[in-house]
Amino acid sequence: MDEIKTIILDTFETKDIENSRINGKLTVIWRDYDQLIDFTPKMIYLTSVNPGETKGPHLHTKRDSYFVCTEGKVVFIVKNKLGIYEEIESSADNPVMVKIPKGIPSAHINPTKNISSVLALASIAWKPNDDEMKNTLFDDYDWEKWIESE
Repeated sequence: MDEIKTIILDTFETKDIENSRINGKLTVIWRDYDQLIDFTPKMIYLTSVNPGETKGPHLHTKRDSYFVCTEGKVVFIVKNKLGIYEEIESSADNPVMVKIPKGIPSAHINPTKNISSVLALASIAWKPNDDEMKNTLFDDYDWEKWIESE
């Protein structure tokens, strides 16, 4: 249960009711009967990441979270228990949901030129002045690879 996990999500084409033309898609994030995630979410929120920006790194001391990029693209950078960095891409075209357990530091970066959106499902709800998130540094991580050369 304390492991970083990735889940490929089910995606279905949607069709126009009059002519059956494909008009979009539906990506299943959570269904009560799938048991893809380890808890019933206590908080669900949407966060955005500006082009070229990074959120984190930080860790949660009490909260397990699942994240999936719903618009654009992000790369989740996770430092596992062995101190090894894992890079996991999630995008609207490749909807991979990533579990980040409490106590595991992570960041997510938007390597694109557009705003990206990330949906989060959390095991506990955030409260103002809650002190369960701790900022951390990935001093030995190669952040330079995400900087676009002009």
